[in-house]
Amino acid sequence: MITNTDTGIRVPGTSGHFLEPTGPSDHGRLRYLTGGSGAPLVLLHTVRTQAEHFRHLIPLVGQRYTVYALDLPGMGYSQIVPGASYDEPAMRAAVTRLLTQLDLRDVTLLGESMGAVLALTAAADLPDRVRRVVAVNAYDYAGGILRSTLLARLIITGVIAPGVGPTLARLEPKPVMRAILSGGLGDPTALREDYLDELLAVGRRPGYSTVARAVYRNLPSLVAARARYSEVGAPVHLIYGERDWSRSSDRQANRRVLPDAEFTQVPDAGHFIALERPDVPADLLNSLP
Repeated sequence: MITNTDTGIRVPGTSGHFLEPTGPSDHGRLRYLTGGSGAPLVLLHTVRTQAEHFRHLIPLVGQRYTVYALDLPGMGYSQIVPGASYDEPAMRAAVTRLLTQLDLRDVTLLGESMGAVLALTAAADLPDRVRRVVAVNAYDYAGGILRSTLLARLIITGVIAPGVGPTLARLEPKPVMRAILSGGLGDPTALREDYLDELLAVGRRPGYSTVARAVYRNLPSLVAARARYSEVGAPVHLIYGERDWSRSSDRQANRRVLPDAEFTQVPDAGHFIALERPDVPADLLNSLP
């Protein structure tokens, strides 16, 4: 395995690795961070971010879990494969590949936003490997980031549009990126400058704008994936920020399809709980038997 990555952020107690493909359908090399000790905990990030999204959570749980924070296909430092799909089934295949190729068992899956959807659907695919799921602000409703701010609505609508979309996807001025991400925070100061700089640096990788545009264009597949939730046999804990982009009706819909799930709402928090309130999922994870 390759163990060097060029990230500008170091998460204490972790090292970066690549999971090599074993066949043409494996979506290229997948990069992940790992560290800690104990039962396996797999962390799945949000749209347009990467494993370092969990930089504040990992140190809080490393004495209880061996953490595997995955860069989803094409994002972070995972390989960009020309022509690859970035719909929910393709993303989920990368998650199941991590678990099976590393032979992880008794796994806790924690995902935020898009990662929460993938945690639930991967649990449905691998019931013998997944012990529990923590789904944080699941992105499984129409609108999503378009509900964030007017600027986010204008930018994302432009990025996914034909014609001008590819050009807009390549343009990521720092003030615009800051404003879009801040729209997912109850406390905008939780967006650190070094993390913003890291996301922008990754966004300059050759081909990354194509990946970002494909991910945004495939967000409806996350909504369709809700149909798989009823297949999840592992215990589920749903966490929502009070100020998340989801509406009360979206949250209640998930409680109906997952009637046995535990539910936590975090006061004043937004969509990116891993950035502004990592203590909430950490306390939950550390309290589990």
